Amino acid sequence: MQSRRVGIWFYYLWAVVVFALDYASKKLIERSLDLYEQIPVIGDFFLITSIRNRGAAFGILEGKRVFFILITVVVVLAILWYLHRTYKSGSKLMLFALPTVLGGAVGNFLDRALFGEVVDFLQFNFGSYTFPIFNLADVAICVGVGLIILDSLLTARQEKKNEHEHGEQSEEQTV
Repeated sequence: MQSRRVGIWFYYLWAVVVFALDYASKKLIERSLDLYEQIPVIGDFFLITSIRNRGAAFGILEGKRVFFILITVVVVLAILWYLHRTYKSGSKLMLFALPTVLGGAVGNFLDRALFGEVVDFLQFNFGSYTFPIFNLADVAICVGVGLIILDSLLTARQEKKNEHEHGEQSEEQTV
């Protein structure tokens, strides 16, 4: 039985879902919490904290708005190109990873382009260490990149296995 491949629209829809979840969560934080207001979720370990970030991930390169906008446009175009290329070859893990990154990248891009800052609100504390506050777009980007790395490792492993099996078959044919 042959499995049917879903249309590429499905992956664009997934990117829109990721974007929409990020967008809705940021608007909820903006409307519900004052800047720097905190809501403990799990004691002091996990808090919802309303902050604004004018930099990249974890606040690095603050104030480089035009740089981030240009880089994001290039990244989005590269993801779209690679999504179409991957769709033709069929790596399902990569096909899920790319729109996950895309939805997150567009989510943070919109904030930077329109407001010059990103709404961050997920705060985790580990004893006296506070991990930099982030948002759902950051989560999507990190998960998507993690899946891209995993797909690359699995693909390399499969190619190595195929080479090894193909090499054994060639040796058997020459004997």
